[in-house]
Amino acid sequence: MKAPWGEVDVCDAHVHFFSHSFFCSIAAQKIDLLQDAGRSDPAVAVARTLNWDAPPTAPQELAEIWAGTLNRYGVSRAALIASLPGDEASVVAAVAHFPDRFRGYFMVNPLAADALERVENALAAGLQGICFFPAMHRYSMNDHRVEPILQAASTRSGIVIFVHCGMLTVGIRQKLGLGSPFDMRYSNPIELHPLALLHPKLNFVVPHFGAGYLREALMLCDLCPNVHLDTSSSNSWMRCYTPALDLKSVFRSALEVAGPARLLFGTDSSFFPRGWQEDVFSSQTQALADLGLSKVDAQAILGGNFDRLLSRG
Repeated sequence: MKAPWGEVDVCDAHVHFFSHSFFCSIAAQKIDLLQDAGRSDPAVAVARTLNWDAPPTAPQELAEIWAGTLNRYGVSRAALIASLPGDEASVVAAVAHFPDRFRGYFMVNPLAADALERVENALAAGLQGICFFPAMHRYSMNDHRVEPILQAASTRSGIVIFVHCGMLTVGIRQKLGLGSPFDMRYSNPIELHPLALLHPKLNFVVPHFGAGYLREALMLCDLCPNVHLDTSSSNSWMRCYTPALDLKSVFRSALEVAGPARLLFGTDSSFFPRGWQEDVFSSQTQALADLGLSKVDAQAILGGNFDRLLSRG
């Protein structure tokens, strides 16, 4: 893919796979959409309300749409995230359909009675990223129910522990007028410190540079060499909470503390017709180029680290 350094191999470490099951789950939370759907597909009712494209029923078909979109932009590989607990099967099917193109992440709520069983089944099916959203599900990462999941991850190679910290908004819920009863008490990256020390061979990923907790995320990276940052989204938290920062200064700090080997490029792409967010790629690569980053280091951030962490070897 064309970048300021010339051709580079690009992998997106943060793409939400908004499957048919995901849309139906959203519809089930909004009674007027269910009534509007009548005997038709509830996912279509959600998409119509949002003015989005309705996803195909089969996840393999949605995977084909994503593969075609990434082909048009020249993106080599991507991590697809099952964006609600219980939707692992959608991403399993997508990854099985394009095993060389996609890696699979899935969301888990460790408070659920079947959480460990779901994790073990998902890992056995080939998924590689376990996604925790503590503020969303209202728990501490130091809750005793998290540890068995980390233990299960420790028995396999090529697994990453993705932990959403900082500001959390779910755009689709906002657009539909659904509540988001999240608890920010559980969103500080510092909560990961004892876990990262206890599991030095596990690779932890904090998305969006900590989403408002940049200082804390950098402290965590400085103390724990197995913690990585993903660069995904427009990082609007900068404008909202730290107006003195811009993307270039965020990257400068992240490079000084974590280095290029612990940064993973991502876009936070999710729905159609918007598709893959090329503007996120352009703004991030320009910021890195303005910092004078070498092509070798740029390639690590844009794809090399993805392949290293998610190696299936």
